[in-house]
Amino acid sequence: MKHDWRKVLVGPELPIFHALEVMNQGAIKVVIVVDDNRNLLGIVTDGDLRRGFLNRVDLNAPVRSVMSTAPTVARVADPAENVRSMMSARGLEHIPVVDDAGRLVGLHTLSELTRPRVRDNWVVLMAGGLGTRLGRLTEQCPKPLLRVGTKPILEIILESFIEHGFHRFFMSVNYRKEMIQSHFGDGSRWGVEIEYLEENDRLGTAGSLSLLPDIPDEPFFVMNGDLLTRINYSNVLEFHREHGADATLCVRRIEQTVPYGVVETNKHRLVNIVEKPVQEYYVNAGIYLLSPQVIPYVPESDFFDMTDLFRKLVELGRTTAAFSFLDYWLDIGRLGDFQQACQDYPKVFE
Repeated sequence: MKHDWRKVLVGPELPIFHALEVMNQGAIKVVIVVDDNRNLLGIVTDGDLRRGFLNRVDLNAPVRSVMSTAPTVARVADPAENVRSMMSARGLEHIPVVDDAGRLVGLHTLSELTRPRVRDNWVVLMAGGLGTRLGRLTEQCPKPLLRVGTKPILEIILESFIEHGFHRFFMSVNYRKEMIQSHFGDGSRWGVEIEYLEENDRLGTAGSLSLLPDIPDEPFFVMNGDLLTRINYSNVLEFHREHGADATLCVRRIEQTVPYGVVETNKHRLVNIVEKPVQEYYVNAGIYLLSPQVIPYVPESDFFDMTDLFRKLVELGRTTAAFSFLDYWLDIGRLGDFQQACQDYPKVFE
């Protein structure tokens, strides 16, 4: 919520107790002291008031007796990033904005500057899988609702997107779909919109895109509903745009040590022995960013995986890209992965 800074303006002679009322009504823990021409004279924070009370300042005394007369200010042209850095470095929650003549024209608050940019890009979360490799855990509960730490896997994914400003979600559901729909509802509990793509038959990781009600205006994310990751979705968006991609596949670099001495031969002759070599390769991370123009390539009501879509785009010469990342990532496919996720959650997500 953006607050109206004009509601916290007071004159220097206003009694302190009236200034306190203005502060409470303004709900941003500050009042700004100006003269009749709105020239900035000072500000009063709740900290200034506490110090005044400790010094036994009379509540009927004018507010100028407790105000900070040389507050840090910003100019209209100052970039928001610079202002945010200055506020963080100085431990400030408010910075008045003034013009070249020192006249007040606005107010920055740290809460507003650190709020994530609202992103209208859609997010499609694939939550229809059976999760059979987890055995009894998914006999009565769909895998996306299995709790890791204090929350279901899918809720952790949802909140990770919300942290980056996304608010329009679709969940593709099939197995025990009513449980997922009951838990998430319309998304209002999280302040977002959630709609459901109900698969009567299993359609694969891309097939359910044919159920979208419309074609989005912007690139949209598709993500498997059984992943835990700390990938920066904003970076993926920027990468996608910079490369003019029709489809971006997020890939995770994996390193594995072969626990043996690997022998290199040329026919029957020994060439080399490499002791416990480290092999590096990239795997499909189950996170995709697609431009709207690829949706027509998804067949209607047919099983179609995301790998099928990318192969088709490559064959047609469309621009595909791979975004490599090293952030935390875990695909919860097997029981051991689920147990690892439960161990990792307090360290990575709390």
